[in-house]
Amino acid sequence: MSVRHPIIAVTGSSGAGTTSVSKTFEQIFRREHLKAAFVEGDSFHRYDRAGMKEQLAGAIARADHVFSHFGPQANLFAELAELFQGYAASGSGKVRKYLHDDAEAARHGQKAGTFTDWEDVPGDTDLLFYEGLHGAVVTNEVDVAQHVDLLIGVTPVVNLEWIQKLHRDKSTRGYSAEAVTDTILRRMPDFVSYICPQFSRTHINFQRVPVVDTSNPFIARFIPTPDESFLVIRFANPRGIDFPYLLSMLHDSFMSRPNTIVCPGGKMDLAMQLIFTPMIWRLMERRKDNLARERGRTGS
Repeated sequence: MSVRHPIIAVTGSSGAGTTSVSKTFEQIFRREHLKAAFVEGDSFHRYDRAGMKEQLAGAIARADHVFSHFGPQANLFAELAELFQGYAASGSGKVRKYLHDDAEAARHGQKAGTFTDWEDVPGDTDLLFYEGLHGAVVTNEVDVAQHVDLLIGVTPVVNLEWIQKLHRDKSTRGYSAEAVTDTILRRMPDFVSYICPQFSRTHINFQRVPVVDTSNPFIARFIPTPDESFLVIRFANPRGIDFPYLLSMLHDSFMSRPNTIVCPGGKMDLAMQLIFTPMIWRLMERRKDNLARERGRTGS
């Protein structure tokens, strides 16, 4: 963690909705005139698209049924921890981009599914913002979570997460339902070992819970809409959270536990704006005070 170079991380598995949360943070940063270094979790995969296909084929050939994007074999956990540690200490580090589609790849003169070269984080950022699978991951070798000032988990109930992944991968990536199901099954051991434990380390979790039948996600024809859902917001440390204010602003909400608010799913963006704006203010005030003290000591 760092006063001068704060880090915010949004973590959640594939299909959880972390990208939508990132857009809300982009709005907050733009409104507050903050320059963030944006880091996508996909850029810390170990293999590009072709390489991952090759690794998967090898895993299948040797009867390895658990190798997946979620585990340490397919990710650069140490490099991610090094980035967070370096940024927290000095505002520096190495980042790259994973080019998801042809349009994004064309801007870099590369093929889709490849990585750009590693390059330095811009030197004049106010904070680092990470969105991806492993913002709070901890293994026997590395501890990424320890470097993050604000950790946010985005974790729909698992059936909803699967429905979202099935629909996304079939409609935008052209995968068959059988192929997506095989991916879900293959990822399950790493999901249990490396994804779920992160949500016990986060400062705030957002979990969308549908109020329609999602009992068999593999035959669901539609993704439940936000208005067909409740949003469960859990604060690891409720001290300093103005719950009466949040309840007054988030109409039709209630508290299910002393540290948990439940509100209509359609109010997720508003809830995040209300909750995270003052938290970002505090991070920036601490940063400003620290910089002022340093200038005072150096006389500059």
